[in-house]
Parts: sequence; structure tokens; C-alpha cells
Amino acid sequence: MVTIDKLFHASLVLKDIIRPTPLAKAYGIAPECELYLKPENLQNTGSFKLRGSGYKIAMLSDEEKAKGVIACSAGNHAQGVALAASKCGISSLICLPDTAPISKIEATKAYGAKVCLVEGVYDDAYNKALELKEEFGYTFVHPFDDENVIAGQGTIGLEILNALDDIDAVIVPVGGGGLIAGVAYAIKSLRPSIKVYGVQAAGAPSMYNAIHSGHIETLDHVATIADGIAVKTPGDLTYEMVSKYVDDIALVTEDEISSAILALIEKQKMIAEGAGAVSVAAAMFHKFPIQGKKVVSLISGGNIDVTSLSRVIERGLMKSGRIATLLIELADKPGQLKDVSRIIADCGGNVTGVQYERGGTESINGCFLRMNLETRNYEHVEQITQALQAEGFRIV
Repeated sequence: MVTIDKLFHASLVLKDIIRPTPLAKAYGIAPECELYLKPENLQNTGSFKLRGSGYKIAMLSDEEKAKGVIACSAGNHAQGVALAASKCGISSLICLPDTAPISKIEATKAYGAKVCLVEGVYDDAYNKALELKEEFGYTFVHPFDDENVIAGQGTIGLEILNALDDIDAVIVPVGGGGLIAGVAYAIKSLRPSIKVYGVQAAGAPSMYNAIHSGHIETLDHVATIADGIAVKTPGDLTYEMVSKYVDDIALVTEDEISSAILALIEKQKMIAEGAGAVSVAAAMFHKFPIQGKKVVSLISGGNIDVTSLSRVIERGLMKSGRIATLLIELADKPGQLKDVSRIIADCGGNVTGVQYERGGTESINGCFLRMNLETRNYEHVEQITQALQAEGFRIV
């Protein structure tokens, strides 16, 4: 059983393991509400996962510690188990899907764990870990469906209440449900008036579907940049607790997640991975009734693969109208490019790329000009488009 006493005990046990992550007020991200961030991306190992795994491993018997532990993860839980096991002086073996970012795989090894790569996604790694557990007698550290793990994650809820007592809502990322189960239990036990909202990626809506259908189901596949919450099947215990303590769950798209990552970088100078940014995306894109409310978005992790960060930023720029591509049909004669460039410059746009294309036009003397632009927002793009049309250019 998860109890409030267990959560307070977890807070004491974890004092020497975790790093304090004080709330940070956010400016310019979700102006309709008063938004605060709980930056678990600044946690040791870059994720909240150290809390649950740290408490679970600390509670093992001497016999269990002697045999070592095994876990499966998309990356963050792996690092949490590896570091927690190393601090206790015990061995750890981590099964990771071979789709996990290289940075997370190498970080797991660096924290002292042995790594077993498994073809597929998280659920495939989970099944392999259970096989090895039975074969070698390891203690399995579940990433979310375990009362001690949930209690460890729930310490975040206690910290939020200690830092800011008059909040109206807390928004939490959801994968298998361990994080939101612990946070929701802590908050509803102490301040039941506070709303607790969960957020999943639209490409991995396992808990969302379970809550709205009334039963747990396994997704055929998951596909999202929020790899940390790409879980096909939520846990039995977490589903029960989410059903009881969480007020609502919403979905965010890949574009919305990318926009949230970009907003955190620009406005807060803060790096969040996709799974960590979904709570901010929900606040930005009005997924819950939080207008005029004091809200905390939990940034669950910051272990984004740097090789994909540029693509995520570009997608975020496109979603917010910060970059645009115009395809302009014009007559193939001298001075056309000069006129187009002048119009764009007069409107305050910045040309970052130009491509000249012949053929496919109605006129035999026509051509296409493909122009990449840096712009302020969608309204700015529309202003440039209207200015070009006003001088006779056709936007394709």
C-alpha cells in the first residue's frame, strides 16, 4: 500500500541521494495562467526517476542487495537504477530498447550498470528483463508499477506543496503512470482541492485510453518524440491510483511538444526532453481550464538526444510561425528576385534560403521561387504574403 507515511519516509531516505529542484516561475510561456515549473530535468541523472528507484533499492533486504537488481527502461529509469545501485554498492543490469538514444545508453553505463540492448520498444525490454530476473534471481525494479517506486516519485508532490501552498493545479507527464500516481496521491491526501492533470503524447495514449474506456488496454504501437513516456501498457496499480486521484488526462501532438521544448529553451534557458515538456505543452495549448489559475508544470526530465534537438527546434519554429517557406510564381525576367526581396525586407522578414525552379507553371516564361524565411509569427507570415500579392506576385 502507498501511504502518506511512506511518502514522508521516502523524503527522508532520499535526502542524500537526490538534488533539490526548487520551483521556477515561468514568464511568457503560458500567459493565461501564473505558471511555475518543477524542474526535475535538473535532478541527478537529469530525471525524476532517481527518486523512485533510489527509494526502492534502499528498501531492499541484504539478501536482495547481494543478488543485484535488474530493470528495463527507455533511458531515464535506467540511469536512476544504475546510480542508486552504485550508491548502495550493488550490481545492476539494465535492459534497454535498441531504439533508446545513444546518449542515454552511454550515460547508463557511466553510472555503473551493465546494459542489455533489446530489439523493439520499452515493452520488449520489459519482457526480456523478466526472463533474466527468473534465470538469475535478480530483484526487478519496476519503472512505475511498484508501491516503493510510486512513493519515491510522490516526494515531488510533497515538495511542490512545501514550496507553494496556494496553487490551483499541477500538470504531470504520464507514461506508465508511476510519477502522476505518486504526485496525485501526495497532493490529494494533503490538499484535495488542488486539481491534478495528466498529459500524454498523442502517439502513445495508453493511460489516456485506459481512463476514458474504463479498462487497461495495450497499444499496438507507439510513436512519439517523447520517448520517456512511450509506454504501450500502463500499470495495474498506477491505473487504479490515476483513476482515483487524477482529475483529467489530455493529449498533446508532436508539434505542440516541439513548441514547448523551444519555449523552455528561449524563455527559461532550460532544456527538457519530449516527455518532460508535455506538461508545458498542455499549459501552452489550453488543454485544461487553467486560465487565471496558479499552476505548476512538472518538467520530468532533460535527457534529450542532442542529435535530434535541432530537428525538434526546427519543428517548434515551424509550429509557432517562426520559420516559413513561400513558393512564388513569377515571370522569368530580370529584377523579379530584387522586387520580392525588397517586399520581404520592408515587412521585416529575413530570407535564409532561395531556390529557383523552372517548369510546371502556366506561362512558358514563368518560374517558381522557393524562399525560406525567418518570421515573428503566423501573422507576420500573412503580412508578407499579402504584401507580395498586392504587388502582383502569385503565392502557390
